[in-house]
Amino acid sequence: MNYFNLEEFERKIAYSFSDKSLLMLALTHSSYANEIKKGSHENNERLEFLGDAVLDMVVSEYMYRTFPKMPEGELTKLRAAVVCESSLASLSRKLGLGRCLLLGKGEESTGGRNRDSILADAFEAVIGAVCIDGGIEAASAYVMHFMQEQISQTKTNFRSMDCKTHLQEVIQKTSKIPLHYAIVNEYGPDHNKVFESEVTHDGHVLGRGQGKSKKEAEQNAANDALEKMKK
Repeated sequence: MNYFNLEEFERKIAYSFSDKSLLMLALTHSSYANEIKKGSHENNERLEFLGDAVLDMVVSEYMYRTFPKMPEGELTKLRAAVVCESSLASLSRKLGLGRCLLLGKGEESTGGRNRDSILADAFEAVIGAVCIDGGIEAASAYVMHFMQEQISQTKTNFRSMDCKTHLQEVIQKTSKIPLHYAIVNEYGPDHNKVFESEVTHDGHVLGRGQGKSKKEAEQNAANDALEKMKK
């Protein structure tokens, strides 16, 4: 990457850094830092940590103020859908962020520039960099510049959101271990049977739910898990 590309990227994100090194750090993947033998802190992981917290706070406050009648549980599910890995990766692709990343040769050769996890992490790292460079108000303005439309579109389809998919996306941010759904109980006559499902992750029960079909019970179990995660 050269200085011209930095300026081009700044134009795309509508933010100009006072400290250009912060933007460079936000775009530096750990594979690149390891390859050129930089220190363990000289990659975008710490900025990603900060950006993740800022993103959650800004989006939560916006939803709280914008949807005053939405209950806590639904706010939690909506936020999870808006800030999930696939959503952030999609925004990164629109910005061409993948082309700007500094990646190690191994990560480059295996398609790292288009990998959802790397793109989502980099998007959060840029948020963290904006926060350090310009303060929380600048970071809030930056986040909402990209997220307001995303929130609106997601809320429009909120009633038909797939809780199982959203739970999987939330879990994938921190773990590669798959979720497991099981029907643990069923009762009632054949024409009016009720199923009870349980969703587990790495041996731990995350949620339970009931439904008139196995599919509905699994969706309700995923919904229960999302509700519990906010606590």
